[in-house]
Amino acid sequence: MKPLLGISLKVLSAFVFTMMSAVLKTLMDRYPTGEVVFFRSSFAILPLWVWLTWKGDLINGLRTKTVLGHFKRGLLGTGGMYLGFAALSLLPLHDAIAIGYASPLILVILAAILLKEEIRAYRWTAVAVGFIGVMIMLSPYLTPETFAGGILAGPSLGAICAFAGAVCSAGAMVQVRRLTGTEKTGAIVFYFFILASGLSFCTILLGWNIPDAKDLALFTLGGILGGIGQILLTESYRYADASVIAPFDYTTMVWALLFGWLIFGDLPTPTILVGAAIVAATGLFIVWREHRLGLERSQELKVASQKPGA
Repeated sequence: MKPLLGISLKVLSAFVFTMMSAVLKTLMDRYPTGEVVFFRSSFAILPLWVWLTWKGDLINGLRTKTVLGHFKRGLLGTGGMYLGFAALSLLPLHDAIAIGYASPLILVILAAILLKEEIRAYRWTAVAVGFIGVMIMLSPYLTPETFAGGILAGPSLGAICAFAGAVCSAGAMVQVRRLTGTEKTGAIVFYFFILASGLSFCTILLGWNIPDAKDLALFTLGGILGGIGQILLTESYRYADASVIAPFDYTTMVWALLFGWLIFGDLPTPTILVGAAIVAATGLFIVWREHRLGLERSQELKVASQKPGA
């Protein structure tokens, strides 16, 4: 286990995924969600193929020992992706991502129950504080006026999709953590993209729009970014416990605020900024805490190795 490496990969993947979301959000008003999911998943195979070819491990990297495990991860991941893009089409970028921050909290709980990971009080406290920051960012959606048009209208439906997507994403990450015990990163990412592409292609029966050259280029860019982000994300779970990495989903808010302002002209409110500051502080605290624990473990191993007969 290398917690700091896992955290670094997670933070980098968060940046890439947020960039992908910003690119694809520009297309959501012209194309159905199923079509967006299809192009995102299909073009994501390109960086995976390049990465495995560069490593000289294309064939071995795609071998699998558990088809059922990939199927479970694919269903959960595709569901989370579909719901997440649906939320993007109904909400501002930073709001959709903020609601998705329920995923790390759910993931920590699932990691403790399903993966039997040891979660210390410091980590529980940090996640709880981070969730308070998320609730502050969500507070504008918790007013009676938000639901005035009905629970399935506009922002309300977007909020429901974002939360449901967070639940699916947390379940998918638990399954990824299980798969990293026997499967290579290439196989985990490849079979997810194949299943997501197949499931989303079925939505062509509901009606798709033919993209022009510019939009096709944006679809390609979004898919490539998604593929790179998925590789980084899967690798991060190879080096650290899911409950350690989970809170670093919060770093996407920084990038969401930046891209939302530059691309869509959405200016963050003071409420969003306060919540983002809290979750960022939470992430920094966990980095510091894991660094201290790493130093303590290294010292313990050094002392143990110097004992007679060690």
